[in-house]
Amino acid sequence: MAPNDFNEKIIAEFRASDGVVGGPFEGVPLLLLHHRGRQSGQARVTPLAYQKRDQAWAIFASYAGAPVHPAWYANLMAAPDTTIEVGAETVEVRAREAQGSERESIWGAQKDAMPGFADYEEKAGDRVIPVIVLERR
Repeated sequence: MAPNDFNEKIIAEFRASDGVVGGPFEGVPLLLLHHRGRQSGQARVTPLAYQKRDQAWAIFASYAGAPVHPAWYANLMAAPDTTIEVGAETVEVRAREAQGSERESIWGAQKDAMPGFADYEEKAGDRVIPVIVLERR
């Protein structure tokens, strides 16, 4: 199954069940990130695990530990005002990259909550996985 087909099935299930997804993502907090291709201009939607942070959401450009950042990360940094779908709600947000102790705190909590992220960090080698905070606009 192509990655886009896989994501499309997750997106459809997410929308049909107010943000609840089963299978390998059962119990994982997921949101749908809307972003626009910085070169193509094409509207895109990417399902991502998140961590709730007070009135914000943290997402992680882990790309399953690949040696490069995912395309959505560059798209989001180029146009940080966007929307997310979380649960049954659509929220306007502004993205910013967490730095320093804020990043370390969020990233450490994510690795504790979902140990697979520690595996991604190991696979990524020298690449520091960006932590993005999505704040309500």
